[in-house]
Amino acid sequence: MSVCLMFKVGEPVSRSISQVISETKASARRSRAVVIPDRVAPRPAEPGGYRIAFLCYRGNPTCGGQGVYTRHLTRELVALGHSVEVFAGPPWPELDEGVGFTPVPNLDLYRDPDPFRIPAPREFRSREDFEEFAIMLSAGFGEPLTFSHRVAKVLNGRRDEFDLIHDNQCLGNGIDDLVRDGWPLLETLHHPITVDRSIALDHAEGWRQRLGTRRWFGFLRMQARVARKVPAIVTVSHNSKADIHSQLGVDLERITVVPVGVDHEVFTPRHDVAKVKGRIMVTSSSDVPMKGLVPLLEAVAKLRTSRELSLTLIGKPRANGRVAKAIDRLGLDDVISEISGVSDAELARLYAEAEVAVVPSLYEGFSLPAIEAMSCGVAVVGTTGGAIPEVVGTSGETGLLVEPNNPEALRVAIERLLDDASLRERLGAAGRARVISRFTWQVTARGTAACYDAILRGTALPESVDFETC
Repeated sequence: MSVCLMFKVGEPVSRSISQVISETKASARRSRAVVIPDRVAPRPAEPGGYRIAFLCYRGNPTCGGQGVYTRHLTRELVALGHSVEVFAGPPWPELDEGVGFTPVPNLDLYRDPDPFRIPAPREFRSREDFEEFAIMLSAGFGEPLTFSHRVAKVLNGRRDEFDLIHDNQCLGNGIDDLVRDGWPLLETLHHPITVDRSIALDHAEGWRQRLGTRRWFGFLRMQARVARKVPAIVTVSHNSKADIHSQLGVDLERITVVPVGVDHEVFTPRHDVAKVKGRIMVTSSSDVPMKGLVPLLEAVAKLRTSRELSLTLIGKPRANGRVAKAIDRLGLDDVISEISGVSDAELARLYAEAEVAVVPSLYEGFSLPAIEAMSCGVAVVGTTGGAIPEVVGTSGETGLLVEPNNPEALRVAIERLLDDASLRERLGAAGRARVISRFTWQVTARGTAACYDAILRGTALPESVDFETC
């Protein structure tokens, strides 16, 4: 006898009863070994500084751009004299000295090595635990909702300790409750997840996967509703601002743009590291269709028929997922190195080995991989999806831009750079200069602090940062 559970994006998972029991017992043993980190008190605010409660439901940088944003922005806000305490769930964030931290535990249903797990009965300690598990069983993603309720309970007992809440794209019902309770709040919305859902639906195979995709993204109705209620939103690009307005119905006057940054002292050209001839690099935290990895793999398959090359993939594609199947179908195992869990310094060294970095996404609200590569002086091939042109700049001057989801266009652009060392050098130097002048975490922190000023003084949000002059 077997059970079939519809968990992630409509993909049925069939397991025998004995398998489920065995996996549940193994998961329970891991849960008993989990240690919840202690609270870390924040550095006090300097005169004129604010006391910020910074919320991030998944704070670890390896989970994607939101974790990177949390770490670097909070560090620079503290450097400006503000006091910042991060409230986050697992996987726990990586934070710098001076930044406070309060853990907000959950069931951690998507953890490695047992994602979409069945918790042991003793793990259920609150209404939010039962709600989170029930949503997962229905193929949905419940963390934004349940985190918002958990953190609201924590903050309501500490109202006199903070001047303002900064929520990093949770937008759960609990955030709406905090606003109604009178908390001043700034919301970071990197881009509307409606775009992710649309692209995932376009690439879904069969009715089961389409149904599962709609269930997985069920939290979007809540996020859209809350986004229309929060008083102020900061986003990372003008493209995202337009999409938030058109797709979520948020008034333009409640949205401002502050680009994110890169640690340009870590992501810097490494002249002590030798380039590897034919080395291409791509960074992706997932293998969802929006990241465009399959079109890139098809381009690499064409390129390898006429030259020696290698592809460094920063990230771990899901077993039996779209990317893993494409690698097998195209016979690319021998030219691809999959690397995950590396530090920023190691990531910068890997960029230094590459002749070309590629951002093949069909859409990005910004693009941290693009500015990381550019900051390292590596020539970038990006697409025209979403805000990538805002970030990379003019094609032919600071990078090369091609149509999204077009393997042949990617092939031509990559081949052009691999064959032209002087073009690689020119684009790499221009890309580095563009990042230094526009996309640093210091710029991000100053722009964000200006939003705090406006909210707490009751004035209009500052004008959006102009990417060409900041």
